[in-house]
Amino acid sequence: MGPGTKTMKKKILLLLAAAILLGAAGAAYFGNHRAANGDTLTLYGNADIRQVQLAFNGSERIAQMLAKEGDPVKKGQLLAMLDTATLQQKVRKAEADKEAARLGAVNAANTYRRTSKLVEQHFVAQQQADDARTAADAAQAVFKAAQAALDLARTALADASLYAPDNGIVQQRILEPGDMASPQRPVYTLAMTDPLWVRVYLRESDLGKIQPGMRAEVATDSYPDKRYPAWVGYISPTAEFTPKSVETTEVRSSLVYQARVFVCNPQGELRLGMPATVTIAPGQPAATDNEPCRNP
Repeated sequence: MGPGTKTMKKKILLLLAAAILLGAAGAAYFGNHRAANGDTLTLYGNADIRQVQLAFNGSERIAQMLAKEGDPVKKGQLLAMLDTATLQQKVRKAEADKEAARLGAVNAANTYRRTSKLVEQHFVAQQQADDARTAADAAQAVFKAAQAALDLARTALADASLYAPDNGIVQQRILEPGDMASPQRPVYTLAMTDPLWVRVYLRESDLGKIQPGMRAEVATDSYPDKRYPAWVGYISPTAEFTPKSVETTEVRSSLVYQARVFVCNPQGELRLGMPATVTIAPGQPAATDNEPCRNP
């Protein structure tokens, strides 16, 4: 074996030794990297919002529909109106009936007072005073009934206007002007945009890692470069079997706990059902409601 061969073997041995050292260093680095991030919890779920169906309390023809599908609406905004001609007539009649009943009650009360004085002076019998008192009580009852009827008529007129119960987006416009409305017929479906949350599911072993109020971040495939401030709002106290929407071969028979991670959505980019990834780092301080949206 010549000197060249020995030199080559030494070089090979040195390269092998270097490779082993580098491999060990790399393994140590990645092992430490995983350990450093091992407490970071990554959860997968879907954006969720509340949906409400709005209907009139009364039954009448719809006169105006003031919002269309996709329109953002504010709390208290007028969305639709019924035909109020008949309702206004009922209010005017009820007001007249109340005034007539009031006058009748006043006259009956005055008659009772006069009759009572005449009884004291022995000009009329006690029976007449008793009859006058009975008439006064009946007239007062008629007045109260007329007041109640007027209140009902005014309430029916107020119910002819449909207002948004909260901020949201019109998801469906179900009826149109001319349709007959009733409490059983929804007029709009409203998607409530505040609050918006991501529904996720926790394994039992992860329950000790998070608590309500912890800050989080939400990412989506639709906006991969954006991170939305969020916080843990709710963790279910009861377990359930893994929903079919998140089943895998490994976890389909496991028990999980539903959680809601509320997320800030100022630009309205997050939509119902959108897949989302939630990241919760350890040691996060608890946040008050909506604080991450005010102080991202």
